[in-house]
Amino acid sequence: MIFGNVNNEFFEQQTGILPAPLKSALCFLKETDLAAHEPGRFDIELGGVPMVLQVLDLTTAPRQTLRPEIHRKNIDVQFLAAGGPERAGYYNDDKTSVVDEDLLDTPRDILFYKDNQDAPEGTIEMVPGTYAVYFPWDVHIPAIQTGDVPAAIRKIVIKVPMDACLGAERG
Repeated sequence: MIFGNVNNEFFEQQTGILPAPLKSALCFLKETDLAAHEPGRFDIELGGVPMVLQVLDLTTAPRQTLRPEIHRKNIDVQFLAAGGPERAGYYNDDKTSVVDEDLLDTPRDILFYKDNQDAPEGTIEMVPGTYAVYFPWDVHIPAIQTGDVPAAIRKIVIKVPMDACLGAERG
């Protein structure tokens, strides 16, 4: 997992060491005002690589109501464009979690796990401008509320094909 903010003074160095498709996705998020974009799912191409852009209007929720998820074919680049704050949970997929719903062989490329109380789950705090990059081995739980009150968020997700990053040139 990679975590950062597009407004960080080290953004250029941070993205410069990444495979070109990931750098393209993060630069697109920095350079494009998606807070006002219509919600939905869109096919896009960045740096010659076909990707999926999701513009989602969500409300954060208590952690115990959310299912851990993972993807196998795509790297999830998640970006908080507006609203929040949002907390995101994450842990390494060590294959000890129990599958709740397997949609990996569908266009969604997603598997939901049942909550695993024994997972060494960490959290990050997301504010507008913050991004998290989840690889196929990173179980993640997005849209967790902070504090006692749910918050409206504008979440942007770019699905970057894992195959496009393997052997790709660096930024």
